[in-house]
Amino acid sequence: MTTAVGRRAGAAPAAHRAYGAGNLGVQLLAQTFATYATFFYVDHLGVEPGLIGAAMVVHGVLSAVLNPLFGHLSDRTRSRWGRRLPYIAFGMVPLAAAFVLVWTPPVSGPTALFWYFLAVVLVFDVLFVMVALNYSALFPELFTSVAARATAASWRQMYGIVGMIAGVAAAPLLYGGVGWAAMGALLALLALGSVAESLRGVPAADPAAAAPATVPLLPAIRYTLANRAFVTYVAGSFLLQLTVAILQASLPFFTKYALHEPDSANTVVLGAVFVTAIPLVYVWARLTRRLGPGRTVLAVVAVYGAVFPLFLVAGSMVATVATTALLGVGIAGILMLLEILLAEVIDDDERRTGARREGMYFGMNGFVVKWSASLQAVVLGVVLSAYGYVAGADTQPESVVTGVRLLLGVVCPLILVPALACFLLYPLRRAPLTPSPG
Repeated sequence: MTTAVGRRAGAAPAAHRAYGAGNLGVQLLAQTFATYATFFYVDHLGVEPGLIGAAMVVHGVLSAVLNPLFGHLSDRTRSRWGRRLPYIAFGMVPLAAAFVLVWTPPVSGPTALFWYFLAVVLVFDVLFVMVALNYSALFPELFTSVAARATAASWRQMYGIVGMIAGVAAAPLLYGGVGWAAMGALLALLALGSVAESLRGVPAADPAAAAPATVPLLPAIRYTLANRAFVTYVAGSFLLQLTVAILQASLPFFTKYALHEPDSANTVVLGAVFVTAIPLVYVWARLTRRLGPGRTVLAVVAVYGAVFPLFLVAGSMVATVATTALLGVGIAGILMLLEILLAEVIDDDERRTGARREGMYFGMNGFVVKWSASLQAVVLGVVLSAYGYVAGADTQPESVVTGVRLLLGVVCPLILVPALACFLLYPLRRAPLTPSPG
């Protein structure tokens, strides 16, 4: 069974741009939180790394569970506005408010800060899943051919990279100049505006509204996990995103203690990743149209993994910026390809089941990859503790620098070896899929 949405491969370029704008807000919130939440509560507020790591694990469990539940609920929703739009419209303002609360703790002391962090992050994550999952689930519905998806993904990821720059690289300038609370408020307003703009790129009614999925929850989960293409995809995606999460969370520590630079230097170090990635998104898009997503992703992983060992020898600001700029080449491909690969999996599932289940697939994908943020926090916390990091101290032992170098230069490349194997086993990689004609 095909739906009206399957016929929208030729969506207007204006729709590509408007829909893509929402990724600025999604990435701004997600990446700012992933990069600076641990740093803010551990290094600035003095909470023990182990406590924040524990809070991130709890947050990851809830987030993982919510993703398939919200995805399944969204697939089965019927309303005059469609399956996805009500959740985005209802959730975007509370989500912006919850993001502000992350950076404005009204309490002090390690124990109180731990409980506050845990509570506010859980609220933030519920709202983030509601908005981001439904926004992402619209992508394969609105754009169905490889060419259309590559074009739409180019806009989507360009805006996403701008969001990353605004949130990750500009954050040190903001919290250094106006404070953490004002930073949170400014970024929340920017995110809210971009998500609202994205709704202009979506039809007045979700094209899939007339045909909500009817598969019950447990069978839907079982069918999804039995899909070999999805399993190989999501395993590789998890490993790729784990390395990105480790990179983003580790770089502030690397900049401060290995380079002895102020927090504001993170703007340059992290910004180099995304400035490089912006033009490379279009290069990877062209390769994707020519080679197909499954083949192109193999080149992306190889290029990305070859750069990490440079952190073992980078000893200056210039060398570190050059390293992160090179990483931007691979990260551009990761951002570009993961959603296209997942869209192919969804198309293949529709051929076999007769149902469009974007929400469940994006939800199960979120269930798995959300653990990358929690695992990153645990790994970083273990490494910092093992190599002698002292929470709240103005100076750290040289062993901390060694630990962070090994984490980036050795552990990350090793994680990418099984990631490459997963994409080699991806069964749809030899021929790009497009939805069958109606």
